[in-house]
Amino acid sequence: MSDIIKLLPDAVANQIAAGEVIQRPASAVKELLENAIDAGADNISLIIKDAGKALIQVVDNGFGMSETDARLSFERHATSKIKSADDLFNLSTKGFRGEALASIAAIAQVELKTKIAGNDLGTQIIIEGSEVKEQEVCSCAKGTSFSIKNLFYNVPARRNFLKSNPVEIKHIIEEFQRVAMVHADIAFSMYNNGNEVFNLKKGSYRQRIVGIFGDKYNQKLVPVEEDTDIVGITGFVGKPEFAKKTRGEQYFFVNERFIKNSYLNHAVNNGFDQLLSKDQHPSYFLKLTIDPAKIDINIHPTKTEIKFEDERAIYAIIRTAVKQALGKHNIAPTLDFEQESSFNVPLMRNSEPVKAPTIKVNTSYNPFAEKSSAPSRPKPQSTKNWESLYSSFEQETEQLVPDANERTVEVEPIEEQQIISTSWEDDEHDEQQTLIQLHNKFILGQLKSGSLIIDQERAHTRILFEQYIQNFALGKGATQQLLFPETIDFTTADAELLNELQAEIKTLGFDFEKMGKSSFVVSGVPTELKEQNIKKTIEGLLEQFKLNESELKLKKHENLAISMARSASVRSGKKLSYEEMKALVDQLFSCEMPYSLPNGKPTIITLNLEDLNQQFDY
Repeated sequence: MSDIIKLLPDAVANQIAAGEVIQRPASAVKELLENAIDAGADNISLIIKDAGKALIQVVDNGFGMSETDARLSFERHATSKIKSADDLFNLSTKGFRGEALASIAAIAQVELKTKIAGNDLGTQIIIEGSEVKEQEVCSCAKGTSFSIKNLFYNVPARRNFLKSNPVEIKHIIEEFQRVAMVHADIAFSMYNNGNEVFNLKKGSYRQRIVGIFGDKYNQKLVPVEEDTDIVGITGFVGKPEFAKKTRGEQYFFVNERFIKNSYLNHAVNNGFDQLLSKDQHPSYFLKLTIDPAKIDINIHPTKTEIKFEDERAIYAIIRTAVKQALGKHNIAPTLDFEQESSFNVPLMRNSEPVKAPTIKVNTSYNPFAEKSSAPSRPKPQSTKNWESLYSSFEQETEQLVPDANERTVEVEPIEEQQIISTSWEDDEHDEQQTLIQLHNKFILGQLKSGSLIIDQERAHTRILFEQYIQNFALGKGATQQLLFPETIDFTTADAELLNELQAEIKTLGFDFEKMGKSSFVVSGVPTELKEQNIKKTIEGLLEQFKLNESELKLKKHENLAISMARSASVRSGKKLSYEEMKALVDQLFSCEMPYSLPNGKPTIITLNLEDLNQQFDY
């Protein structure tokens, strides 16, 4: 049998490596920004076009590279960060594998311009699909300019895998924030399609957080600081009253590298014990400093996962640090030791004689005596002449009850027990039904074969979802114009996402225009939202959109429709009138798919009468 194992060509090997390292435009952004930081830059600019599909450019004022280093930087496993295996246990830089530039050059058209300080000329290299097209000297500024054009141009399947521009730009902004946040000593700027998104000056860590998320975050932050032999912790947590229903701003940095760790996230949540409900998530921006020899960051291509030597101890320290920070700033719950006023005894002078307390007693008080001010009790009625009560009984009943041939009595239904006949009844439904709300969360209806239980929040979400899908099909939703337009400020990332989704969100029924960098003036809302808080609704819409994109993998219109429906639906805990329950049930059973949400969770369950009988041993 002939030999079948062969070495892959470098171009193919680089494309395979790119599948792990460069998953989307945001992955390339992360690698280039980290390289600029490792190059000692203190001013870094990111330029994006078409959500990174057309152009990703990072310009820095770092050390730059010589002609030889510039060429070698595109070779696989070529790096200046490590020289031996021992260096892996003492890493202080971002990149170290030497795969990023080689992977990027394999799947894009790359242009590199770089110059070392003191040199008159720099080096320019153009590569397409791992093939060097041009290398020559050029005139350029000190530092490096790295441009990636037409990402995945030679891998159509990977390019088709990319999401819509709003989703991809969201991921790019997230990566930019993660890198820029922890390096407050470096100035960062970002431009998307020619518009400035961020312009972050050098400053403190708190100033950088406020610069990224907006001025209002300054009042939301509680400082956290703890220094132990195992780990040093600095940073901030958000005040409990600003917690969100979805996971928002949650950042862990280990030795200035962003990481994801659900175990440590649980430690922070535990620190907020009894301050947040189960469906709330706190914000935190925590920097951990650990001996590099006690962690392993080389366990994932994106280096966002780290293995700790003593994870349990770190968990306990983080939990304690958060609790202490909240308690120190009078945010954690405390016992009220305020004395009862009756225990406050005035101070006495030494010269004053001590007097025994006296009790005044009304000797003439009689508890059994009648008082004019006492409430009068009803006197028992006399039983004399009781026959007169029925003297006109026969005459009155004749007026109420007609002759036997015409005895048809119309009885008005009691309001609490109204009988309905709905369009959703079938052969198994009892023709006369009563709707009851349970725990301000569920709606109970009686069936001939058992009972029907509807989740009111999910039911309304399903109704609104199909309504918004229909709006997209028609191209316009009903809008209620506001008497006084409302100006709303968003974080830079949310403002950029809202701007990208502007056309689609207006189709849902919103009417708004951008004013300034991250502010919008809302002059109209969907008719069903006229009584709701506009800012919270739109923020909830954006949060749900980001959450759904990572969990449900829906199309953009479907994602927006379900996000808007969840943000606008009636919440569990709201008491509904009988008319509201009846309308909700009728609308639900008018839907194309009334029995579940798009994520598969049920809106309705039925309790079979036979099962209930078995529970009671009938």
